[in-house]
Amino acid sequence: MTVQNIDKTASRKQRLQEKQRRQLAVVDTVDKAEIKVRKAEAELAVAVAEAVQVFGDEQSASEGLDMSVETIRHFLGMAEKEAADADKEAETSGGS
Repeated sequence: MTVQNIDKTASRKQRLQEKQRRQLAVVDTVDKAEIKVRKAEAELAVAVAEAVQVFGDEQSASEGLDMSVETIRHFLGMAEKEAADADKEAETSGGS
């Protein structure tokens, strides 16, 4: 009887370890995908900001890009934040 209990315990432990391994692998995959999404959004924000400059204003860019003005403004805000963060980082590293 004791041997069977040890086998069951080992089997449960192995199943739990495998489940945890799969969960960690999935979390890692999601984390990597989120990083890619943030990078792509930042690139899109810069492109939208450039489009607004090229088209002349938000409304024209909205029509030219087939995006709502709200979406244009969202990406403009992201681009401004990215630029501000880059400026702040440059000041911090340059001031040392």
